[in-house]
This record gives sequence, C-alpha cells and structure tokens, in this order.
Amino acid sequence: MSKALVTLRRAVLLFWLAAFAIAALVAGLLLVWWLAAVGLVVALVVLIWGLWLIPRNWRAWGYAERDDDLLVKHGVLFRKLSVVPYGRMQFVDVNSGPLERRVGIATVQLHTASPATDARIPGLPPDEAARLRDRLGAPRPTRPPGGRSRPGAVPARPPGPRPRGGAPPGGARNRGHPS
Repeated sequence: MSKALVTLRRAVLLFWLAAFAIAALVAGLLLVWWLAAVGLVVALVVLIWGLWLIPRNWRAWGYAERDDDLLVKHGVLFRKLSVVPYGRMQFVDVNSGPLERRVGIATVQLHTASPATDARIPGLPPDEAARLRDRLGAPRPTRPPGGRSRPGAVPARPPGPRPRGGAPPGGARNRGHPS
C-alpha cells in the first residue's frame, strides 16, 4: 500500500470540510450567527478526527498471496478478513481515477461468482497493481476443494444425459427439484 493513499484521502477530507465550512459561514451570515459557530466547530472536530483516523485506516489494509487463495484484510473498528480462492475469481479490474492517477496509485478490484466474496485493494502503485492483476488473472490448474484429488475418485455425476424419474446415479434422491 502506498502512502499516497493517505495524502489523497486527506486532500479529499480537506476539500469537503472546506465546502462545509463555507456553507456554514454563509448560513450564519444569512440566518443566525450561532449556526456558523456550530458549523465551524463541527468541521474542526471532523478534521481532527479524520486526520487521526485516515493513517490508522491505511495501516489496517493489507493483502497476502498464498498458493490457493488471496487474503485481504481491512478495518479499524470492525476488522474484516476476506479469503478469495483463486478458482472462484472471474476477473480482476485495475481502476485509477483522475485523483488516484495524480498521486500515482490504483485500486485492484476482484470479482467472484458471489458478490459477498468480492474484494478490493486500494492504494497500490500502478506497477504493483498491474503485476497483481496479471498474477491473479493467470489460468491455474483446477483442484477440488481441500487441495488434493483422491486416487480412484469417481466424478459426482457421470457425463451425459441424466435418466428421467427415479434416483439419479449414485442412489441419492434429488430433493426439491423435479428430475
């Protein structure tokens, strides 16, 4: 993770707080003076809190590449660890908006079959993001869950059409679905 992510988030925070402070001043001049005072106090408190929280949030992000999956962790108060198996990844995006390009960072977005396991890794240098995209998008040999295939294992369903009526091959009943 690049330290430029902290710089970018601080700049965005300052921009929005400056806009809020100007709006509070205008409201205070047009309506009542105490509205401006409350708005400026709120902006100051949010500024101090944001300048303290942004570096903590940046330190909380991390990822690790393993043989079979990618680990992505983030969160300060509520920590989250996502394990994304390489076999479940459908595609990998690298995004970089105008502000991100200006400070030299990109975000890697992982897409899987389940939206709940999608993950993103913000604040990577562009060359690291491209390397990660190429590594994660490369074809891999498929392995069954658990790692190794058993010698002499029989496929769960033999190829070809399934017989109508009765039990499917293997003797198990197909509950809830007509055969």
